[in-house]
Amino acid sequence: MAKTTKVNPHAGSSFDDFLKEDGIYEEVQARALKRALAEQLDDAMQSSKLSKVNMAQRMATSRSQLDRVLDPSNLSIQLDTLIKAASAVGKTVEIRLKQNTKRTRVTPAA
Repeated sequence: MAKTTKVNPHAGSSFDDFLKEDGIYEEVQARALKRALAEQLDDAMQSSKLSKVNMAQRMATSRSQLDRVLDPSNLSIQLDTLIKAASAVGKTVEIRLKQNTKRTRVTPAA
């Protein structure tokens, strides 16, 4: 006997679809990613018992620059800075692009 899956007639579109319709999907995705990166770096610093001053020294940068890296609301972070921060706590950065599972319509910028 084949198992059939019932479709919920009350289910609407996904939350991602909602964000895309509002035109804020990319911003929300970027903010979530930056928050996760900042938390991972902060956790790694705590595990290594690294102060911000010591971390900045390992990165060969200023403490204010490190504060921007660790600020989840600051989306302006350069890849080389992120790589330095990861290296300072014994980590590496891995970035990949993945195929969308759904076809999305790209609208040109106004």
